[in-house]
Amino acid sequence: MSRFRNAAHSGEFLVTAEVAPPKGSNPAHMVEMAKSLKGRVHAVNITDGSRAVLRMSPLPASVILLQHGIEPICQMACRDRNRIGLQADLMGAHALGIHNILALTGDPVAAGDQPDAKGVFDLESVRLLRIIDKMNRGLDSNDKPLKDGKTDLFVGAAVDPQLSSWSGLQRRFERKIEAGAQFFQSQLISDFDRLDKFMSEVASGYGKPILAGIFLIKSAKNARFINKYVPGVHITDETIARLEKASDPLREGMAIAAEQVRLARDLCHGVHMMAIRTEHLIPEILDMADVASIDETC
Repeated sequence: MSRFRNAAHSGEFLVTAEVAPPKGSNPAHMVEMAKSLKGRVHAVNITDGSRAVLRMSPLPASVILLQHGIEPICQMACRDRNRIGLQADLMGAHALGIHNILALTGDPVAAGDQPDAKGVFDLESVRLLRIIDKMNRGLDSNDKPLKDGKTDLFVGAAVDPQLSSWSGLQRRFERKIEAGAQFFQSQLISDFDRLDKFMSEVASGYGKPILAGIFLIKSAKNARFINKYVPGVHITDETIARLEKASDPLREGMAIAAEQVRLARDLCHGVHMMAIRTEHLIPEILDMADVASIDETC
C-alpha cells in the first residue's frame, strides 16, 4: 500500500504538492522540483493539461517520478479522452504502479493555448469516479468483467468550498462521495471562514480527508491576476497591501502561505501546496508553518 494511502487511512496530517509535467520532452525541471519535496510531502500531484495548456501526459510523467522514488498522484481529466481512452489509461496506470488518481472534469479548451482543439467531455468527474469504482470491483463501464484483473486505485476528487452556491457545493460533494471519492483536494483557499463552515456543516459526517489548497502568491501583481482570472477566488485587499508594501514580496508571500497552512491544520486533514515553478520553496514554507518532515520508512 502506498505511503499516501496509508497516511490517509491512519489520520495523519496529509501534505501533497502540485508539479506540472514539462512542456516538451525533457522532464529534468519537473524531476528537480519533485525531488526537492522528498521527505516533506506524502505524494506529488502531476497535472493533466491544467488550464488546457499543452504539456506532457501525466501518465509517463508519473512513471518518471516513480523511477526517482517519488509517489505520484496522477490527475485524469475528462476533457481530452473519451471513456475508452480513460479506462485504458487507468488500467495502464495500475499496471505501472501508479495507484493514486485525482479524477477531474478538466478546464475548458478555450482557456488554454490550443483554443482550436475540440474538447471531448464524454464524461465528467462524477461519472469518471463511478467508472473507477467499477474498475476497482473488476468491471468496465459497461459492467463487463475485466478478465485480466481488476484495478486497485485510490481515487480522489476536487472540491471548492468557496463555491457561491452552498446547496450546489453540498450536492456535488455528496455525489462524489457516493461515486467513490476517497479523498479531496480543494481549489486555492482564500476564505478560511468559508472552509471552516464547509468542514463543520458538509464534510464532517463523511470521514474523508480534505486537503486545503494553499497557493504561494508571489507579488501583488500575482494576487490581482488571480482575482481577475481564477473564478471563485478573492485575494483580500489586506493581503494585496501586505505584498505591495513588502521589501521582498516573495518572502512575504511565503509567510502568508505558512500562516494559511497553520489555519488549515486547525480545520481540515491536510494541505495541497501549489507554488508554480517554485516548488523548491515549499519545504521552507512547511518549516515556517512548523509542519514536520515525513517519515518515509512508515
